[in-house]
Amino acid sequence: MTIDKSAATFSSSSILFYLNGKRMTVESPDLDMTLLQYLRSIGLTGTKLGCGEGGCGACTVMVSRYDAVEASIIHTSVNACLCPLYTVDGKHVITVEGLGTAKNPHPVQERIALLHGSQCGFCTPGFVMSLYTLLRNNPTPNEREIEECFDGNLCRCTGYRPILDAAKTFADQAWKRGTTVNQDGSVRAKEADGSAGEGGCGIDGCCRLQKSAVGEAPFSVRDP
Repeated sequence: MTIDKSAATFSSSSILFYLNGKRMTVESPDLDMTLLQYLRSIGLTGTKLGCGEGGCGACTVMVSRYDAVEASIIHTSVNACLCPLYTVDGKHVITVEGLGTAKNPHPVQERIALLHGSQCGFCTPGFVMSLYTLLRNNPTPNEREIEECFDGNLCRCTGYRPILDAAKTFADQAWKRGTTVNQDGSVRAKEADGSAGEGGCGIDGCCRLQKSAVGEAPFSVRDP
């Protein structure tokens, strides 16, 4: 039996979704078209095609949907190269172009640039979108959560250190709350309520716990 591929179109006449705040309608969408192919076909080339297998994260975008059970909006980082276009029906897609511009960058973009987290730049949009998605779900992540949000992103240039340095400026870093010295002489960060806590990297005398309080950052940026 032969299959007529020309008939392989979505059963509905169109799909409706939002893209960077703009209402989009696609008539008779092709079931074989990915979200990445569609984005690049309309000029949003900030979302890159890397491995094409969901392994490098260069094509990462944020997809938002309303969860009726939780009665809240859920934000998810998605590999656009693996995401069929028709699956974003009724959702909101944010690409790197929707965050900021060279003249008015989003804080995530600005901090990665200022802390030298981009070299060739091919992977940068993916890292930006992964971090942005995390911050939309959790404005005050800890350092471990930031590291884990990059599990699906690869970089062949930077060695990751400057990217992590930039990303962790958004973390709920323990040293920002001040320190306390325990009876045994160990240094611990204070909890949000002022009580003694663990904080830092968990090692006594952690270098982060020796830093000055907030206000001496090397640069000033807007909060996301």
